[in-house]
Amino acid sequence: MKRALWIFILIGALAATSVTAAPQRGGTLRVGLNADPPNLDPHQSTAAVDRQVFQNLYDKLVDINQNLEIVPMLATSWQIADGGRTYTFKLRQGVVFHDGTPFNAEAVKFNFERMLDKSFGSPRFNEVSLVTGVTVVDPYTVRIALEKPYSPFLAVLSDRAGMMVSPAAAQKLGKGLAREPVGTGPYKFVEKRPQERIVLERFDKHWDKNAGNIDRIIYRPFTDENARLANLRADELDIIDQVGPTEIPKLRTDPVLRLLERSGLEYQGMYIMVAGPPFNNKLLRQALDATIDRRTLVNVVFGETALPANGPFPPALFTYDIPANSRIPERNVDLARQRLREAGMPNGFSFTLKITPGRVAQQIGQVIQSMASDAGIKVNLEVVEFGAMLSQLDAHKFEAALLGWSGRPDPDGNIYGFFVTDGGLNNSAYSNPKVDTLLDAARILTTRDQRKRAYADIMTVLDDELPYLYLYWPKQYKVLGPKLQGFVHISDGMMRFRSTWLNP
Repeated sequence: MKRALWIFILIGALAATSVTAAPQRGGTLRVGLNADPPNLDPHQSTAAVDRQVFQNLYDKLVDINQNLEIVPMLATSWQIADGGRTYTFKLRQGVVFHDGTPFNAEAVKFNFERMLDKSFGSPRFNEVSLVTGVTVVDPYTVRIALEKPYSPFLAVLSDRAGMMVSPAAAQKLGKGLAREPVGTGPYKFVEKRPQERIVLERFDKHWDKNAGNIDRIIYRPFTDENARLANLRADELDIIDQVGPTEIPKLRTDPVLRLLERSGLEYQGMYIMVAGPPFNNKLLRQALDATIDRRTLVNVVFGETALPANGPFPPALFTYDIPANSRIPERNVDLARQRLREAGMPNGFSFTLKITPGRVAQQIGQVIQSMASDAGIKVNLEVVEFGAMLSQLDAHKFEAALLGWSGRPDPDGNIYGFFVTDGGLNNSAYSNPKVDTLLDAARILTTRDQRKRAYADIMTVLDDELPYLYLYWPKQYKVLGPKLQGFVHISDGMMRFRSTWLNP
């Protein structure tokens, strides 16, 4: 399929808004998630599913639109000076946090200092580490100084690093903000019952009076995709994502439900712990990689709902056509056996692959298990609950783990934190001074051609050292019930409910 068709393909309408009916207020929106969000503090969070809640609980300094362009949110305008080393933001006035704390330049300064505080240990640190100072120019103007030019900076601020938490709540609760979040978004936190539900309700003092048509949002976790869809069909939910591939053809012709489809920003694959046995031996990583037939894996598990991958840059990103990213390697069992002999393990080896609950993860694990066995590699599958999986990855307590990344609109967000030494997302414990230098260099380059060349050099190294095995790029799906109106589907896959409303 031609690349252009993948970039903004959409089934149905880009916005599921009725063209004849005006938005209505009221009602409870019921959202089916694929896991229970483990952390509701954007400065501590590492899970993609957390971000689904964040979109409505927090405002960001800036956001992205359907074309992945940066648009204002809490910052109404900005100026870039000093060769890209200084950003001056004009802030929206009349904004308050859910606890009544005013949002202003001092609040922005506090949020950056919180993310930069090494004792706090924020995963956002690497995203904002080039910030050398935050100056309050006046109550609604803030100037941010960078050590060097940083091309992804605005894109970074369109996600968790740009989400503003209440300084008063953060000082009072510390890391407890993960359980009692306080933002400025159109919906405020009510309660969380682990593995059962998260409840938000409309924040009547939100600055955008056109946001928040719905009274209440209830997020419910369903690790089983069939259960999510069954609840949607039974009118127990109003919207779900991550639909099973076998359901897609039926949903396209469903007379009641609406399927939205779009090329996404995410990738999925396998973390490899390179700091301990067995995969501290690169030859064993290469042997495992050579056994995997990505095209067959995608055909068996996903059909047309995903693309085979060999890198972190899906087709929606300008770095997609870097050869080491877009070229899908052929399966080569003979090469795998050769690497095993070179590693001194001609009879193979065994390792444990952690997977999350759910049919798709189990299928992927079983396909990899079968493929690897052809070279004498034994894969033991271990099912781990999603939150526990994240904790084990953060603690480097695994050999291999099947988990991906939800993606960002700038390539830096899909690669930097995962492979820079001591990166906040470097669960593989990978460290290579050459890669560190290249990653830092890619951040300060200003043209796409320059950045593509830098990322090509990075991918050449990663394609050899394999601290992470990229497997596939999923397409983004959302399924809407008949009541939900006004939903806009964006390539980042996030469910923004600012403009949505419910038919009675």
